Amino acid sequence: MDFPQVPNMHALVMLVMTGVALFLFSREKIHLESSSLAILVMVVVGFQLFPFEGLRGTVEPMTFFYGFGHEALIAVCALMIAGEALVRTGALEPVARRLARLWKRSPKIALLLTLIVGAFLSAFMNNTPIVVLMLPMLIGAAVRSNRSSSGVLLPMGLATLIGGMGTTIGTSTNLLVVSVAADMGMERFAMFDFMLPVAMAASVAILYLWLVAPHLIPQRTPPMDDFSNREFEAHLLIPHDNPLVGKTLANLIHKAGDGIHVKRIFRDEHLFISPLPDVVIRGGDKIQVSATVEMLKEYQALLGAMLTAGPDPSHVSLEGDFQLAEVVVTGGSQLRGLRVADARLEDRYGLDLLAVHCGGDVVSASTAELNRRQLQASDVLLVQGRSENIRTLKLGGELLVLDNTTDLPHTERAPLALFIMVMIVALAAFGVMPIAMSAMLGCLVLIGTGCIRWQQASHALSAQVIMIIVASLALGSALMKTGGAEYLAQVFLYLSSGLSPAWILAFLMLLMAILTNIVSNNAAAVIGTPIAISIAQELGLPLEPFVLAVLFGANLSFVTPMAYKTNLLVMNAGGYKFNDFVRVGTPLTLLMWVVLSAVLTFAYQL
Repeated sequence: MDFPQVPNMHALVMLVMTGVALFLFSREKIHLESSSLAILVMVVVGFQLFPFEGLRGTVEPMTFFYGFGHEALIAVCALMIAGEALVRTGALEPVARRLARLWKRSPKIALLLTLIVGAFLSAFMNNTPIVVLMLPMLIGAAVRSNRSSSGVLLPMGLATLIGGMGTTIGTSTNLLVVSVAADMGMERFAMFDFMLPVAMAASVAILYLWLVAPHLIPQRTPPMDDFSNREFEAHLLIPHDNPLVGKTLANLIHKAGDGIHVKRIFRDEHLFISPLPDVVIRGGDKIQVSATVEMLKEYQALLGAMLTAGPDPSHVSLEGDFQLAEVVVTGGSQLRGLRVADARLEDRYGLDLLAVHCGGDVVSASTAELNRRQLQASDVLLVQGRSENIRTLKLGGELLVLDNTTDLPHTERAPLALFIMVMIVALAAFGVMPIAMSAMLGCLVLIGTGCIRWQQASHALSAQVIMIIVASLALGSALMKTGGAEYLAQVFLYLSSGLSPAWILAFLMLLMAILTNIVSNNAAAVIGTPIAISIAQELGLPLEPFVLAVLFGANLSFVTPMAYKTNLLVMNAGGYKFNDFVRVGTPLTLLMWVVLSAVLTFAYQL
């Protein structure tokens, strides 16, 4: 087989542009939105200044903007909103609660069920809210059982990636591959058409994550470890109608269980009193204590007091459904590096900051230096606020809520949100309407019934995901129209000449797996799909197995933390290193690659 003839100049430029795009997408210091917009603009402007005459006439530059209205992007955005509604309403709460209870009795079995549940849920919704939901539950379970969470969080995160491969709506990658292949004339995959090969590979992978992966991960020290010994300083406000008013401090200490450590008593605005046993308690006194979070909650309940952020009366919290929570500043948080005063936790989240625990030191809200302190990754903040505010904080992603006693969100609309999600899937699965249409209809019903508000819906959308999809679709379209995709397919076949179709398919999947761990999985999928179809046409073989090779390979985002956004979230929460992903993800990738390649080869008789 001779080396393929060099294509036209437009195709060569687009091949170079594709290489530049893949390079930019892999740069951590360049915002993915910026690089995506730059690529999109260069493609459109380039074809405007240098028109290309294709087989079907002149290529219209404005067609490269059609990605903004592409059905795959519409489906991705609508499913993001639907997934957000499930989390906002607490539709997944029963699952998380049952898993949390099981972790107390049998951690080994609980880990297996967590992996299975995480994979199953990810087949039908974005895995990011699932990971956000699971992280605090797993951290709390590990602390209660005196186990390290480092052997649990990474397997859970990878299991959700595996589950997302199983259906056409499991990931944005799947939606893009299926839609691009359909645009090129291939019969569209139904929702569960490739569920069986994924289930076979996932069964082996889940066993690996359950039995082997925890032993490959070194002991790490996550920022949330050592719950039990972490003490904070806070103030207990004694209301005027409290039975302790008129009694001595000795009576208060006795009622609190004698273990309470009273540092001083603040009375009026500037007066403080030494904690002598015979001091008479007055209404409005603020008792300064130092204790763990659990003990602070216990003192609050036993004494009928209210926790406040400081001795100043303006910091006193109002009566209501208030909770304490510990939250951690993660490495990727926008709050990292900000001064406490500039973080404006009260304005942003409606929360009182009681204290900061950092590297063994505790800075209380009653000290002047707290507002001047810069927030750093792994700083643990003790905050108090209404249940709704803490739930909002948990969903926001700026801080990781660690307090395992914090209630999961739950509203009376949870069953309705779950029913709407099931109907979205069912309408698409039974061919009543395309997934883009059923998902948009579901969003309308979710918003109309109050399961999610417009502000929350817009928060669920990711500009990064939208821009990378549009830019990738523009690149893929340009490669197809100029003949660049066909040229790449011919080069791939030249390099793999003499190999059987089974090996060509396997190496195509492996190439996609390597790309997806370096650049965006969506970019790898969109660029790889037309190449896969060209390879199949050159070989005169069915298109489906080669398209699935791209779909599966682009989902094997296990080896690097930057390969998928949930990998970074897990990395920050678990205190993992880059090499931990390589150590666990490389065998998992090879395992999935071998099983999926073998299943596709057997199923399509290659």
